[in-house]
Amino acid sequence: MTTPNPRRQLRPTDVKRLNRTWRRTTEGRLALILESVTGPFNIGSIFRTAAAFGVDTVWLAGNATPPTNPKAQKTALGTDRLVEWHEPVPVGEAVRAAKEDGYRVVAVELTGDADPLHEAKLDGDVCLLLGGEDHGCSPASLEAADAAAYIPQVGRVGSINVAVAAAIALAETRRREWASMGRP
Repeated sequence: MTTPNPRRQLRPTDVKRLNRTWRRTTEGRLALILESVTGPFNIGSIFRTAAAFGVDTVWLAGNATPPTNPKAQKTALGTDRLVEWHEPVPVGEAVRAAKEDGYRVVAVELTGDADPLHEAKLDGDVCLLLGGEDHGCSPASLEAADAAAYIPQVGRVGSINVAVAAAIALAETRRREWASMGRP
């Protein structure tokens, strides 16, 4: 008698069951502030990743492109309807709203006091603040944030795409919570 190969791809029903198990064991709330992220494909990708990692709310700030943009929809694939999001406001208002909702705001940016992402305080309810493609987080957003964290890079490129940075930061935040409680 042969046993089934455990490395076969899961069927859609099995994937839904697995995701439901992880969702039940995930307690920390997660949010994003996207300050002046204008690239529609970046916005779409960030929303799709946000939906995958269970982000509750996305505040758009500055001149951020909304996920309803037709080009953003090409990469979001409708996931913007799975995540609560707010129309763009000045970044100070977005940070204030996140804090009033109980989030600790952590800017993902290289600053003099930033902690490496793997050492940053990312427990509890966290709102990650990411800045636009060209200039990152504004001085006003950095001043308003509770902390800053950066993604260590060892290659010869000084920065990474904002959508990729969002995915790395969201994954690390969830990974920390899941590592602290063990496998469901």
